[in-house]
Amino acid sequence: PQPSAYVMTLWRFFFCLFFSEKLLVLTVATEETDGFRRFMQSAKYFNYNVLGMGEAWRGGDVGRSIGGGQKVRLLKEAMEGLADQEDLIVLSVDSYDLIFAGGPEEILRKFQQANNKVIFAAEGLIWPDKRLADKYPSIRSGKRYLNSGGIIGYAPYINRIVSQWSLHDNDDDQLFYTKIYLDPLQRVSIYDILNSRPACVLLLLNEVLLKFGTDRVRVRNTAYDSLPVVVHGNGNTKMYLNYLANYVPNAWNYEHGCSHCDDDLVDLSQLKEYPNVLVGVFIEQPTPFLPEFFQRLLTLDYPKDKLKVFVHNNEVYHEKHIQKFWEENRNAFSSFKVVGPEENLSQGEARNMGMYVDLCRKDAACDYYFSMDSDVMLTNRQTLKLLIEQNRKIIGPLVTRHGKLWSNFWGALSLDGYYARSEDYVDIVQRKRVGVWNIPYMAHIYLVKGSALRNELKERNYFVLEKLDPDMALCRNAREMGVFMYITNRHDFGRLISTANYNISHYNNDLWQIFENPVVSHYTHSLFFSLCMCVCLLQPCPDVFWFPVFTEKACDEIVEEMEHYGSWSGGKHEDKRISGGYETVPTDDIHMKQIGFDKEWLHFIREFISPVTLKVFSGYYTKGYAVMNFVVKYTPERQAYLRPHHDSSTFTINIALNNKDRDFQGGGCRFHRYNCSIESPRKGWSFMHPGRLTHLHEGLPTTNGTRYIAVSFIDP
Repeated sequence: PQPSAYVMTLWRFFFCLFFSEKLLVLTVATEETDGFRRFMQSAKYFNYNVLGMGEAWRGGDVGRSIGGGQKVRLLKEAMEGLADQEDLIVLSVDSYDLIFAGGPEEILRKFQQANNKVIFAAEGLIWPDKRLADKYPSIRSGKRYLNSGGIIGYAPYINRIVSQWSLHDNDDDQLFYTKIYLDPLQRVSIYDILNSRPACVLLLLNEVLLKFGTDRVRVRNTAYDSLPVVVHGNGNTKMYLNYLANYVPNAWNYEHGCSHCDDDLVDLSQLKEYPNVLVGVFIEQPTPFLPEFFQRLLTLDYPKDKLKVFVHNNEVYHEKHIQKFWEENRNAFSSFKVVGPEENLSQGEARNMGMYVDLCRKDAACDYYFSMDSDVMLTNRQTLKLLIEQNRKIIGPLVTRHGKLWSNFWGALSLDGYYARSEDYVDIVQRKRVGVWNIPYMAHIYLVKGSALRNELKERNYFVLEKLDPDMALCRNAREMGVFMYITNRHDFGRLISTANYNISHYNNDLWQIFENPVVSHYTHSLFFSLCMCVCLLQPCPDVFWFPVFTEKACDEIVEEMEHYGSWSGGKHEDKRISGGYETVPTDDIHMKQIGFDKEWLHFIREFISPVTLKVFSGYYTKGYAVMNFVVKYTPERQAYLRPHHDSSTFTINIALNNKDRDFQGGGCRFHRYNCSIESPRKGWSFMHPGRLTHLHEGLPTTNGTRYIAVSFIDP
């Protein structure tokens, strides 16, 4: 049944969520915040019907100080017409920090079992006047102090309480209720604190856990072994409510996964034109693979005329990379602005500049702001579209470090506001739980709605907060403004690059990242992993195997590094670099050890060559060890060929580092025992053959140009 016209008039500032002959559920909501939308989602799941409208909030900033009296005044107005309905049970709740975990029938049953006239939510900390603590009655168990976020009781008794209100809208509602409760006569006659086992309203504390069922997820209060119907978070527990609401009542479960991930999606295909996006790129420290970062930005599947790019570069080392990208792609985007190290901006100042001052905050045509740090490697070209489609104010794609649990979000915060691991963090990172998750902190990459920047986040210095990193400052400010931040792991988006030990003293510094950032896609041939099925493994001579291993980029950078070093041996017999100081069959070469690349090269052998060995030399298990690892340079002028010899190895690899006919003519290898000659292999491909016994071989003459090969004598 619907409420009377008289009641509807009095409730015009309330949302009436449910009305029946026995139960009335009310909440105040003057803004449609993220918290309110979450509240309504849980209400609709249990078929609470929504009536009413809102008014401007004049109750103060209750998140930071006293206030909230406007709620009491509105409740007083609503209750005046209900004072004589003795059987009507009224539940008045907050909406921004509360969710329903059960339906109206369960509320009625549990309240009637409690056998109280009025029940308030309870909490363990007293607010707002700590001096009143001693006046509270002692209790044997439960929480001692009153909380005004949830009130349930019979209509005449609630009316008797709120009818005493004669204060201002910005006076404190909780202090008002507390003073009435601390009056012994009123406490006995009209209401009791929520501290009994059949709890209807739960103030979030630490003694709760999730209980997964087949249809929905419940919150279990372990202190009372009860299943509360209304879950309320206040103060520090609001973040824990955000975590619980990722599951309760039916947001995610093991059987059905994410139930709301497709709610309110933006269908880009139905838009007349794509939204305008400002992309903020931040290079705050030397970063591996930066040219590849910009290439991935260029290949995002999004109209480039809808993208404006703002780059803050804090590293002189990277100016050459940005300059090259700009020269080659200056007309690819709608605009491209670079702020360099000469501006001497802090990270916070630079991020404020990108997001607010110049570009997105003031520009109504800026629909989204997409922030990316240079240590993000996006492998999903659809990332920007997928984030826009999720239709959140702030949302980031999950990216992780290779082989680690390190990611771009935190599932929880410690008491001092830093990292704490939530129960579901590992499952989310490993994508055992897939969905869109409300989280307290994110960094590195995220999308922000332009409308949020011009409304909830309109302050200009959100990245600058005392003693906090810029990303922590932004997240803290967003939390305080009630703007939810989400991470999505519905797709595989990419990974995070480690910048911690990036040494920029070499010519091609990325080559040294094989330990810290084993990004095989940059240096390992795309066909290499086909070797697992022996698809690309050829045998041009007996027990001589030929297979792809390096990209052209890897080959070029190795050659460039050697030429930059420049100290070629000259092919002399006397060689102080080796044991004994004499080389029987010398080559014009540079050892990997000379450029400080020996450990990285041995790691490459163990990770990529050893698996091939197991396939081609049945029953042999390599140690993956080599003393002689070097790059050979063949030219007609210095050393054109190599006489017949055996290698001092169990087996040898020989990788071509440049192209025959384009970079040189001639070359190749002849195996005498089998009278089998092989022309120079393709660039990036390797020979593998036995060394010291069966495969006497020689290097065929290079007749023109310069030929480079990388050689390792493995298991000497």
